[in-house]
Amino acid sequence: MDESQLDKRPQHPPAAAPSTGASVADAELRASDADRDRIADILRDALAEGRLDAAEHSERIDKVYAAKTIGQLEPLVRDLPVGRSAAPAPAPAAPRGYDPGQGGENPNLVGILGGAERKGRWRVGNRITAVAILGGVEIDLTEATFTAPELVIHCTAVMGGVSIKLPENVTLRGGSVVGIMGGSDINAFEAPDPGAPVVRVDGLAFWGGVEAKAKRGKKVRDWTKKNLQR
Repeated sequence: MDESQLDKRPQHPPAAAPSTGASVADAELRASDADRDRIADILRDALAEGRLDAAEHSERIDKVYAAKTIGQLEPLVRDLPVGRSAAPAPAPAAPRGYDPGQGGENPNLVGILGGAERKGRWRVGNRITAVAILGGVEIDLTEATFTAPELVIHCTAVMGGVSIKLPENVTLRGGSVVGIMGGSDINAFEAPDPGAPVVRVDGLAFWGGVEAKAKRGKKVRDWTKKNLQR
C-alpha cells in the first residue's frame, strides 16, 4: 500500500467520552422541610393579608406538605408576593451543655378534620410545624429531651386548635401569633437558668386558637444536669 492510498483512508472522529448523566433540573430537586416551611410562611402571610381565603389556604397547605419536589412547591406561591424586607434575627449563642452533634426530630404535625399529637419521651430538634384545620394538634414537651438551644414552633390554626405543654424550667416566648377572628393564649415566662432552652411560638390563628403553657412539676432534668456540670 502506497502513501496515496493511506491519504485516502476515511478519517473517523474520536469517540465521544461516555456520558455521566444529565443534570437534574431545579424543579426536580427533592424538597426539604425548610423549603416546605418557607412556602407555608408565604401562604400564612397571604391569608392574613386577605390574598387567600380560608378554603384556598387550606387547599394549598395540603399540597405543601404533600409536595416531594421544588417544582411542586413553586406553583403554590407563583401568584403571591414573596419578598421579605426584614432580615432574619441572629441565632442565639449555644448554652453550656449543648452538643450540636446530637440532633433531634423536627416533625410536621397536621390535623385536618381530625387530630395529631406528639408526646412522651422523644428528642426534639429546633423546629416543629403544627397545622390544625378543622381539627387539633397536641404537642407535649414535658418529657422530651431538648437538643438545641432554641426551638421554634410554627402554628397554623384554621377553625382548629394547637395546644402546647412545656416543662416549667424552659423559657417560653410568644407574641408572634397573628389572630384573625381567633387568638392565642401563651403564658410567656423566663427560666431562672439563663442557659435553659428557649421555646418560641409563632404563626396564625384564623377562627382558631393557639395555647402554650408550662405544666407544673415537669422539668427538663437532663438539661439541668448538663448545666450543673460546668
